[in-house]
Amino acid sequence: MAAPAASLRWLRWSVWLLLLAGPATSFSSWAVPADEGSSGGARAAAGSHGRESDPSRAQPDEQYPHQPHDSSYGTFASEFYDMRFLSDEGYPFPTAPPVDPFAKIRVDDCGKTKGCFRYGKPGCNAETCDYFLSYRRIGADIEFELSADTEGWVAVGFSSDKKMGGDDVMACVHDDNGRVRIHHFYNVGQWAKEIQRNPARDEEGIFENNRVTCRFKRPVKVPRDETIVDLHLSWYYLFAWGPAIQGSITRHDIDSPPVSERVVSIYKYEDIFMPSAAYQTFSSPFCLLLIVALTFYLLMGTP
Repeated sequence: MAAPAASLRWLRWSVWLLLLAGPATSFSSWAVPADEGSSGGARAAAGSHGRESDPSRAQPDEQYPHQPHDSSYGTFASEFYDMRFLSDEGYPFPTAPPVDPFAKIRVDDCGKTKGCFRYGKPGCNAETCDYFLSYRRIGADIEFELSADTEGWVAVGFSSDKKMGGDDVMACVHDDNGRVRIHHFYNVGQWAKEIQRNPARDEEGIFENNRVTCRFKRPVKVPRDETIVDLHLSWYYLFAWGPAIQGSITRHDIDSPPVSERVVSIYKYEDIFMPSAAYQTFSSPFCLLLIVALTFYLLMGTP
């Protein structure tokens, strides 16, 4: 009886162990599906390290299968700009504001670091004079600044006398597109002929407040040419301005444009003022004589 009893107990223990081992084997087979491959099994093993595998943790991987990352340059550039160089609204961050394209002409340097000519109301400056010109040496160049109360053109001529004719002329012309360009002319009598050879460089100009203003450089010395003079020599300066039609200059505004009283040397800086016609009335000899006569009459009284 002992032997059958022992065999029965052994059979019961075997059945009990099989029951215990069966669910564990079935659970492990579900947690690591056979169709995930070796990499999926590695992920499942890593996820169950140190704890029992939870079927609920495997569901996200089944619902959202892993997508391989696109490592192309286009993807990199898109992500880089999206993260670093776009504002919250999706626009590129603004760059630095542009520099003012034309720096205003300084008149406090006149007579010190540059020479100036002013024509108009006493005390006027580059923005209020009827005509303004400045010049200064910069290395092997001369920088000129011109401004006039006009919608057309402003110019300076270099002449061996005070008359128009045979003169080298630099003009700043306002065209129909709103641009101010530097042109080179040669006076043939009373007619200005445009010359293709233009010595101007570093040119800039602006039309603002009904004024044409420009700045440019020109070499001090140039190859000998009838239409271009050497500025290291002294010349009379002719000042003129007037209207333009489709970018072409027409006759100057006044019949007798102002002229420098004496030849101008680029090596000497002066600040010269020339009153316009409206402010020359009391400077004429006739007007002075009239003032003296009226003063004498008032002092002596009537007979």
